[in-house]
Amino acid sequence: MSRRRDEPSSSDHPSERAGASKRPGGGVAPGLHIVATPIGNLGDITLRAIEVLRAVDLIACEDTRVTGKLLKAHGIGTPMFAYHDHNAERVRPVLIERLERGEKMALVSDAGTPLVSDPGFRLVRECIARGIAVVPLPGPSAALAALVAAGLPTDRFLFAGFLPAKATARRSALADLAGVRATLVFYESPHRLAAALADMAQVLGPREAAVARELTKLFEETRRDTLDGLAAHYATAAEPKGEIVVVVGPPMAEEAPSDEALDAALGDALATMSLRDAVAEVTARTRLPRSKVYARALELSRR
Repeated sequence: MSRRRDEPSSSDHPSERAGASKRPGGGVAPGLHIVATPIGNLGDITLRAIEVLRAVDLIACEDTRVTGKLLKAHGIGTPMFAYHDHNAERVRPVLIERLERGEKMALVSDAGTPLVSDPGFRLVRECIARGIAVVPLPGPSAALAALVAAGLPTDRFLFAGFLPAKATARRSALADLAGVRATLVFYESPHRLAAALADMAQVLGPREAAVARELTKLFEETRRDTLDGLAAHYATAAEPKGEIVVVVGPPMAEEAPSDEALDAALGDALATMSLRDAVAEVTARTRLPRSKVYARALELSRR
């Protein structure tokens, strides 16, 4: 049933608009607030993120110089505390202690949504284990920005982060992903892009793909082609600059086998297997509906 234009929805209520970061009586609630920050364009920060960054007692960030620029741009003077992969084991107990005292803390990465190929996972896990509130503030993400601009299927996708730096390990990781029937999203560094694309073309085959770089920034670029085409381009082009996301389309649908090919496959399987096992084997191999394979197997077995 549609509601009248003047009838309020649940999202029109002030407490709904404020979100979980708010105390029932106003102000920001104690706990760890996971705050997404811009991936380039400073205007992409949300109003809620600005409000929370101003209200918390402390901002835990990867690089205080990077986060400092964002805070200065929006007139935020909240103290910062460096928290990154190199000091996490030493610093995390300090942050947890402060959170257990009831402080309000924001966790940010240098750009985008924290924990997505950024530090913070162990801090969140420990907060959850200790009953400390963890509140997500959604916002910018390079992976999602590239995905929606790539022109590839978005109904099912897998974010695979950074591939291994060494070629052998990278090809092995790609082989593990080759059968995933979804669009794949990777982060990649500029100096490894050409080699990574060459390995993708070799292991994943002729798929559509896109390379997005410097998203939301002045020199934003999304190049769309097949993996072979992109590999050939970056093999000879100057090394690209900036943050890079590679989006690879799902495997191409295999052509359904002909009736003759189905009969041959079933004949071979029925010669050494029970009807049930033969149907299972041929169904898995051909990806045809089991009902169709079973009906044909029954017909062949009666001859």
